[in-house]
Amino acid sequence: MNHILLVTDNPDRWNFHIPSATVVTARQYLTDPQIQRLRHCRVYNLCRHYRYQSAGYYVSLLAEARGHRPIPKITTLQDLKTSSIYRDISSDLDDLIQKSLAPLQSDSFTLSIYFTRNTAKRYERLARQLFNMFPAPLLRAEFKRDADHRWSLSNISPISGAAVPPEHQETVERFACEYFSRGNLQVRRRIQPRFSMAILADPGDPTPPSDPKALQRFIRAAEDQSIEAELITRDDYGSLAEYDALFIRSTTVVNNYTFRFSRRAQSEGLVVIDDPDSIVRCANKVFLAESFERNHVPAPKTVIVHKDNKNLVLMQLGLPCILKQPDSSFSQGVVKVKTREEYEAAIDALLDKSDLIIAQEFVPTEFDWRIGILDRAPLYACRYYMARGHWQIYDHSKKGSARFGRCDTLPVADAPPDVVQTALKAAHAIGDGLYGVDVKMLGDRPVVIEVNDNPSIESGIEDHVLKDALYDTVMASFRRRLEST
Repeated sequence: MNHILLVTDNPDRWNFHIPSATVVTARQYLTDPQIQRLRHCRVYNLCRHYRYQSAGYYVSLLAEARGHRPIPKITTLQDLKTSSIYRDISSDLDDLIQKSLAPLQSDSFTLSIYFTRNTAKRYERLARQLFNMFPAPLLRAEFKRDADHRWSLSNISPISGAAVPPEHQETVERFACEYFSRGNLQVRRRIQPRFSMAILADPGDPTPPSDPKALQRFIRAAEDQSIEAELITRDDYGSLAEYDALFIRSTTVVNNYTFRFSRRAQSEGLVVIDDPDSIVRCANKVFLAESFERNHVPAPKTVIVHKDNKNLVLMQLGLPCILKQPDSSFSQGVVKVKTREEYEAAIDALLDKSDLIIAQEFVPTEFDWRIGILDRAPLYACRYYMARGHWQIYDHSKKGSARFGRCDTLPVADAPPDVVQTALKAAHAIGDGLYGVDVKMLGDRPVVIEVNDNPSIESGIEDHVLKDALYDTVMASFRRRLEST
């Protein structure tokens, strides 16, 4: 089970009851042999000081050495001392700062952050984002407004329980109780979980890789593997260190929050699917084209296009052909050109966005094979049919939501063996994670279109054949990875 320890050098300030958490002194944590031997432990360091070689410093340092998960970590404490980091806050956060603090009349402002929250609701989003950047139980952020009336973060530092004003004590207790009780399951578990997992999902994702029913099946399957799984969103970035594993079920993109979650999870030592390397490799079709060529993976005739060879592409591929921006997904950013005029207009538009793009021969088929692969073994086999009257699975040509073709799922044993083997070869070049490999038949031979990280697993579609066994297989993979770390 996960032990939750609140470590403080002033236990009298933490005499309220927090479900599932134990308050211990810094000396106890540093010297008690029983505490040293704890496993699957989360440590919330609430000491008065974190200066170098103080008790608070050693609590976070030794927690990492013991395999516990401290908040804050030593790296966070060092970041909090680096003023240049304040200047590097992302533009998104800068916009949030300006919006949140605009109504203020003064030229300075102090924001207290208690377990991700602030006592004033209008500052809670800003508090959450700052916690995500600098995970620590209690923080104090200072802002200043310059001559151009723009706010900037001038300092942020962790504070101890003793620094919480008396009038905030009751609120801090409530925030702490809500923080530690969030996500608790209301049903009695059959087994005490050994591990914890965060499943990252986006309720606003128009094309999520897993629908709500599938997500709940993942949670139940995790429980059977002694893994306590709960859904998190992009606002829970700062809480990643509390988990043993991260399963990303939001659409992954290199330059958005999903990649940051993956990188952060990997750096914290979590087992993570999709891992950062898989996201980077699968998200870029230029990488895939090079990988397929190097590893002798059969693919449609492909040209990596740049400004110096764009006039030669049609000689190699003919018309019609397909142009793809490197990070295209769900049939978006993919253009079919039928004339030289269409080609010249499309190629210039795409090269304005990326120095390299992909051109590929057009392979018309009734459907694409999708072979799901996990741990270098086939998991499921689907046929995704083209949208009615369209050459792609997704048809974005109509206003409103995209239309897509029907699909069916077969036992892997019933899929053509050469399709499955070709998919395995393509995925093997990427890694040992969870992938969906798209394969077309070009005459009598299979060719790989792309390898997708974060493949769709939706109720009634990809799980049609295996049912609950599909979810069990994914969670059994997580358990094996967790037990080997």
